[in-house]
Amino acid sequence: MFYWSETIVLLWSYAVKIASAEVFVGGPGKNYVTIKIRTDEGVTGVGDASINGRGLLPATYLKEYLIPCLIGMDPRKTEDIWQYFYRGAYFRRGPVTMAAIGAIDMALWDIKGKIAGLPVYQLLGGPSRDACLVYAHATGSDVEALLDSITHYQAEGYKAIRIQCGIPGMPEGYGVAGDDEDTKHFITDFTGLPKTEIWDTEKYLRFMPGVFEKIRERFGFDLKILHDVHHRLRPREAAAFAKEVEPYRLFWLEDPTPADDQSALKLIRQHSTVPIAIGEVFNSIWDCKDMMEQELFDFIRVSATIAGGITHLRRITDFADMHHIRTGFHGPPSHSPISMAAQAHLNRWAPNFGIQEYLVLGTPECDALFPSDHHMKNGMFYVSDAPGLGIDIDEKEAKRYSHQAHYHPIVRLEDGTMWNY
Repeated sequence: MFYWSETIVLLWSYAVKIASAEVFVGGPGKNYVTIKIRTDEGVTGVGDASINGRGLLPATYLKEYLIPCLIGMDPRKTEDIWQYFYRGAYFRRGPVTMAAIGAIDMALWDIKGKIAGLPVYQLLGGPSRDACLVYAHATGSDVEALLDSITHYQAEGYKAIRIQCGIPGMPEGYGVAGDDEDTKHFITDFTGLPKTEIWDTEKYLRFMPGVFEKIRERFGFDLKILHDVHHRLRPREAAAFAKEVEPYRLFWLEDPTPADDQSALKLIRQHSTVPIAIGEVFNSIWDCKDMMEQELFDFIRVSATIAGGITHLRRITDFADMHHIRTGFHGPPSHSPISMAAQAHLNRWAPNFGIQEYLVLGTPECDALFPSDHHMKNGMFYVSDAPGLGIDIDEKEAKRYSHQAHYHPIVRLEDGTMWNY
């Protein structure tokens, strides 16, 4: 009699080597950086190394430094290969390095799942849930436009919505659509040289609490509200703001201060119980370890791309769980649907899952480039049971695109002083 366990032994006992790896740069309106690794048996895996505004850096890092070392390795040794590229480099960490390592790691988990005939979430320990809560981005140049945008996303089935609103006297703001832009499907445009946004802290602090009040009056307290300050406040200002908005029961307040000064979160914690989300700029467990141990925030925002792939993100997730911190992985449109797929598998598994940002554009062009059976319905993300990550890159489609220079906006105060983006 032939048992399933014997099948697994056979699958993992034969020799398999990485034969080649190719990097693709570009996509529909985005500079996606995708690696596709192929074994000598023809099994392939894909990973995402996209960094908004700096796409050629991880692409070059992969092509010139990592791929030559990768050829001939056993793709099933995900942990050893991750350590090889992390510990083997004298200069560690940083977004470019970790994005390159992360892309390889995603691709290797993809291959491992295909060899085993299992979706990645099964290799991580199996599912903790059937589907994963996601949130959309509502925006408006004024309150009424914002309320209309929220209404639209509620009608699409979203139960959690991030809100960003224009501030009177501030012509442009982070994540805010202008009067001539689509407030229902708004994605910040990063084409061309950096645009300048003007910031005024006092105007923001006076206006935003009233926005939350109007949202609760219109939609009640069942709607999960998220808001991103995007590093714009000083610690005392952030503490006062968090305390003032407590009655509106935010699902989270994101990046209230720059992540550079991690001790600033202590002051916020001393004055408010509003849940804090932070970490989308972190690329290592060492960036957040001390804050986690002190339980200074509630949701960790790292991404599979910038934080070194599935292997490292799993480690961060486990450590967060020890300190009552839930996941809220970063899901910007600058990371490709491959990154979203990797995080979807982690979300399906993670016992401390919180929520997932959902901003990957489901356009026909994007779907053609990254074919997948993953799908979103009624504010929930469903992972396919295809072996591996369940997503691929169409190489013929990929050749239609090339790198186009993109830049984030920059922020200045009204007197011209540079400020935090």
